[in-house]
Amino acid sequence: MSCKTLVVVLGLLLCAGLAQAQVKGSGTLKCSKPDTQHKIDVGPNHVFTLNQSKCMPDSDKPFMVNGMKSGSAISTDSTEVNGNKASFHGYYVDTMENGDKAEYSFHGTAMMKDGILQDGDDHWMLVHGTGKMKGAKGHGTCKGNGAADGSVTWDCEGEYTLAGK
Repeated sequence: MSCKTLVVVLGLLLCAGLAQAQVKGSGTLKCSKPDTQHKIDVGPNHVFTLNQSKCMPDSDKPFMVNGMKSGSAISTDSTEVNGNKASFHGYYVDTMENGDKAEYSFHGTAMMKDGILQDGDDHWMLVHGTGKMKGAKGHGTCKGNGAADGSVTWDCEGEYTLAGK
C-alpha cells in the first residue's frame, strides 16, 4: 500500500470515529419555584438573587443523552433583575436515572414580570460527570417558559462527545 493511500485510509477511519463520537441530547425539564432564595435590593426595580430549585424531567419528553434518562436535579443560580430584564448564571447538577451525575454550567437572559420569569434563553456546558458521563464534553441551549407558580419549563438540546467513544 502506498504512503498516500495509507494516509487517505487513516484519514477516513479517523473521520468515521469522530462522527460516531458525537451524540445528541434533548428533552424537557421542569424546575420548581426556588426552594431557597436570597434577595438583595439594589434600587428601584433592581435586585440580585441567589436561588436554588429542584428540577425533574418531563414525563412525556425527558432529557435523554445516548439512551440515559435525566433524573432529579438541583439548579443553583445567581440572577440580576433590572426592570423586566434578567441575566443569570449558575450550575445544574443532574443525577441521571442510572445514578451517574452530570454537572453543567449555564448562563442566559430572561424577561420577567412581577418577579416571575416569563421566557428565557440559556447556553450550557457540561463541566463534570461520573459513570458513563465521566470525561464527556457537551454544550447546548435551552428555552424556558415560566408559570404563575414560579416554576420554569426548559426545552433543551445539545451535543455530547462521550469518553471512550
